[in-house]
Amino acid sequence: MTDQPDALRPTDPPAHRLGDLATTFGLDPAGQGPGWQDVTVRGVSADNRRLAPGELFAAHTGGHVHGARFAPAAVAAGATAVLTDPAGAELLAGRELGVPVLRAPDVPAVLGELAAELYGHPGRALGTFAVTGTNGKTTVAFMVDHALRALGRRTGLVGTVEVRVADRAVPATLTTPQPADLQALLAAMVEARVDDLVMEVSSHALALGRVDSLVYDVAGFTNLTQDHLDFHGTLEDYFQAKASLFTPARSRRAVVLVDDEWGRRLAEQTRAAGGADRVVTVAVGAAADADWRVGDVEVGAAGTAFTLTHRDGRALRTATALPGAFNLANAALAAAMVLASGVDVADLDRALRAAGGLSPAVPGRMEQLSTRPRVIVDFAHNADALAQALAALRPSTTGRLWVLFGAAGERDRTKRPVMGRLAAEAADVVVVTDDDPHDEPPAQIREEVLTGARAVTGSTVREIGRREEAIRTVVLEAGEDDTVLVAGRGHETVQEIAGVAHHLDDRDEVRAALELRTGGHAR
Repeated sequence: MTDQPDALRPTDPPAHRLGDLATTFGLDPAGQGPGWQDVTVRGVSADNRRLAPGELFAAHTGGHVHGARFAPAAVAAGATAVLTDPAGAELLAGRELGVPVLRAPDVPAVLGELAAELYGHPGRALGTFAVTGTNGKTTVAFMVDHALRALGRRTGLVGTVEVRVADRAVPATLTTPQPADLQALLAAMVEARVDDLVMEVSSHALALGRVDSLVYDVAGFTNLTQDHLDFHGTLEDYFQAKASLFTPARSRRAVVLVDDEWGRRLAEQTRAAGGADRVVTVAVGAAADADWRVGDVEVGAAGTAFTLTHRDGRALRTATALPGAFNLANAALAAAMVLASGVDVADLDRALRAAGGLSPAVPGRMEQLSTRPRVIVDFAHNADALAQALAALRPSTTGRLWVLFGAAGERDRTKRPVMGRLAAEAADVVVVTDDDPHDEPPAQIREEVLTGARAVTGSTVREIGRREEAIRTVVLEAGEDDTVLVAGRGHETVQEIAGVAHHLDDRDEVRAALELRTGGHAR
């Protein structure tokens, strides 16, 4: 059931005296008239468009303008007070808002804990699971959610694709919500009698402190490859942002895939920081020692079956229908995270047998839309994810393997030629098109990707700028035995070009092309 965003907020949050909040969080009430302490606040929002009557408006520096400029609109919407920083206070100086204006040196730094207090610290009433890593976060989160539901738990899900409270869902706007929105969402979950929260936690969210007010029961790590260097600067800084989720201040148990060097390093660093008993390791490959190991792998038409065995002898036999070695690793991590929360192996075994294994439908993640030709839409938007997706599809492709992708503008440019090269090495036909150019010239982005692709011999490399045209062309030209991977955007439905948002859903475009191909009978 899809709902409106405001449906994922609590309906009856408790009232708090503004004076008590000012004392607890050291908010400066300079210049307020008499009686301001007794003003009541029933929530907080940093977005005047979503603010409910009776809430506190948090006005801080944004990407383009200071939030204090929207304080009059927030008051008109029913805000009973405004919290801002010194710069915001200057912008509001001399304006008669009619509500108290309080100051904090750094509003985002206090906002998470303030929101948690206003909503009654809802995270403490939930079992909490967090997933981070470059690739696989969404799939692992859906798998953990799937396993918990199979166990009879009532769940909430927060991630890249959607935000869900039990069976009420809305499309996500950020992988990890802003602090005030997150606490309101958790309060709505408690109100809806949710048992467990499953969250994707991005490196941006960790670096910006969006989840500082939560301590997760179980945190899982998938992998680390080059991505988001436009934000973090270096791979080391990117790693340390991810690693901060596994400190005692942010999680109680760490479940880490140790098949790559970053996972092994994270496990060692986490043990050193908080004790070996906090860390659970998982390995799919033969090289790494781990607490849980994957073995007895059987790949068939219906998916991949495997046994997850603990060093103490406990074992779980399950399967996933999602293709590729990376989804085997995702499934192993998801199962180990659920077990790390205290679930008995036998109980999880029974639940997953009844649920058909760890095979949730994950929008835009290796999502197959037809069989002849086989057309798959996937979110793979960096070099490692693209290479792994193609490697997963090659063994079962009897005809040609096509890949259609681009690169986002105003993001890490160094990965563009690398993605082009890897695509040309793995696919028979490479079609370079537009992703989200943002304010960067689309042709320039495509040329940087093409530079890497054209350096490889043996594959056909084409450029079709307009993504809708590229998808239609590839689907119509592919042979019956071919596989087409439409990569990079997955579940996304908006393409931004020069500041203008255009509706674009790769899955809709594929379906439309399939109808053209089959005369209205897509297969």
